[in-house]
Amino acid sequence: MTTISAPTSDTSATAPVRGRRLSVAPMMDWTDRHCRVFHRQITRHTWLYTEMVTTGALVYGDVERHLRFNEEEHPVALQLGGSDPADLATSAKLGQQWGYDEINLNCGCPSERVQKGAFGACLMAEPQLVADCVKAMRDAVTIDVTVKHRIGIDQSESYDFVRDFVGTVADAGCTTFVVHARNAILKGLSPKENREIPPLKYDFAYRLKRDFPDFEIIINGGIKTEAEIDLHLQHVDGVMLGREAYHNPYLMATFDQRYYGADTPVKSREDVLRAMIPYISAQLAKDGGKGLKLNTITRHMLGLMQGLPGARQFRQTLSDARQLAAGDPQLLLRALQRHPLAA
Repeated sequence: MTTISAPTSDTSATAPVRGRRLSVAPMMDWTDRHCRVFHRQITRHTWLYTEMVTTGALVYGDVERHLRFNEEEHPVALQLGGSDPADLATSAKLGQQWGYDEINLNCGCPSERVQKGAFGACLMAEPQLVADCVKAMRDAVTIDVTVKHRIGIDQSESYDFVRDFVGTVADAGCTTFVVHARNAILKGLSPKENREIPPLKYDFAYRLKRDFPDFEIIINGGIKTEAEIDLHLQHVDGVMLGREAYHNPYLMATFDQRYYGADTPVKSREDVLRAMIPYISAQLAKDGGKGLKLNTITRHMLGLMQGLPGARQFRQTLSDARQLAAGDPQLLLRALQRHPLAA
């Protein structure tokens, strides 16, 4: 397993683009490169997204720290946060140079910190600016430029609001829209509350697909089961999972076979754990023990036994401070041995 540590010489993506039928949402503090490698052990074809990276972090900061990723993560998309077309174009170009398969613009995050940067969900109030940003990025890269957004902001409850937003942005050439089917309340609700309190209106996403049949419409928000996924796929092109994919990652174990027609066997949980050991060993050795800690990677794996007897013992072992401090990747197997199903 190799880590990309420098831009590729070819400005095209390094892996074939597959349909975004299933994807895992960009989630701050969660979907880092270690999390994505873990998810990739469970599902080969599900589309993965980075955490949101701001344009400022790329234009003025440490590009390698923000953009390096592992070759096996493909297909993988870079989500950008920003509202300046020139900075977004520069950042998108960097993303393509580093080998990402897609650039996604965040128009859905409702946090006040993001709003202070004049991007995220508040951009839905300025659809022409979003269109200008999309055009600037599309002019700078040859890979897909997509937009993730809400269905409205604050008290804008009309379907017409999101329809007109999509129509305006589409005029700039965007044809893929990831629709978080809730309003974003910009004042008075925390990001967590914004994921739970505004009601889900899946029919808005369905209507977008009917009104824009040639566009790729991907639905997001509160989706937790294969039955729900199957229902949504009757109406839209793809489903993006958020926190359920993080807390219950083994839900994705059958996605390749069920949704992508793969003929490969479904990996067991033990298969997944064993596949992560060489990766963890390589990452710890590369770092030389100077900064990267074992729990930086294993924290993403705590939900692997979710819903099974003994899941608590598994989490306890994988969270044991003394054993984590030892930095031994074999901790994964010790956690498995404490699980009743390993007996």
